[in-house]
Amino acid sequence: MHGFIVVDKPAGMTSHDVVARVRRLLKIKKVGHTGTLDPFATGVLPVAVGEATKAVPFLDERQKEYRAVIRLGVVTDTDDLDGTVIAGSPVDGIGEADIRKVLAGFTGTIDQIPPLYSALKRNGVPLYRLARKGEQVEREPRQVTIHTLTVDRIDLPDVAVTVRCSRGTYVRALARDVGERLGCGAHLVELRRTASGSFTLEHARTLEQLADEAAASAGTVAMVTIGDALAHLGTALLTEEGERKVRCGMVPDASDCEDGFPVGGPSGRKLCLVRNGVVTAVAELPPDPNGGKLRLLRGFN
Repeated sequence: MHGFIVVDKPAGMTSHDVVARVRRLLKIKKVGHTGTLDPFATGVLPVAVGEATKAVPFLDERQKEYRAVIRLGVVTDTDDLDGTVIAGSPVDGIGEADIRKVLAGFTGTIDQIPPLYSALKRNGVPLYRLARKGEQVEREPRQVTIHTLTVDRIDLPDVAVTVRCSRGTYVRALARDVGERLGCGAHLVELRRTASGSFTLEHARTLEQLADEAAASAGTVAMVTIGDALAHLGTALLTEEGERKVRCGMVPDASDCEDGFPVGGPSGRKLCLVRNGVVTAVAELPPDPNGGKLRLLRGFN
């Protein structure tokens, strides 16, 4: 089995826990996830199975979407409900207009300081491990993009929003910063990822549903194919000789593709090499499509 499963991750499990469950369920060792979700978060967690683990670096997950609930007036050390309360302020006097104005100021490209309790590393050590030792680590701001930030509901002290953002955005850091700008502090109490690139919640299944499906079909489950997951890349159709070369680790040339190399794209453009509907490799276009050679980036068995 090779492909991607879109898991609807439950609260209380780490992303690694979900991978371990899928591994046991399908009795396959090669399983991995893309885009870690915090334990309290739920929703879309793409899980790669078999040869699909090799395709993860080529996925288009530049945009993600979340539904979140921000609680005003309380600050925690982790910026979410799993942390220890370290400060708080009344929310009296903060109105809906104030909240909407502040939220509007966070759209576009912004500088964001990652949470201290995060998987980012300093000298090879995750920040959360340093934080647990009581170490205060200076964190450099990173540029992230908030494409849209929509208010779904205001029921003080809670504010429900939908966020569409770039990869690498911390929604709990967004909650923290919104609270700071409002002057009352805030933290995240709910987070549900509804989309990660082309993987969406409407195609997600719970672990219980996957277990039922596997039990009813001799341990197999429906998956998103590698080809569908990489549909954003270009495609070159291999001839029989071209497929043979790729399978042997040899670089095909234009004559090994049914229609030659795609033209009109930029040098360095990535594309899937396909034979009979199956992706055999991901390659990079040469500077000269009429005379150069492809560069093989990753082959699939």
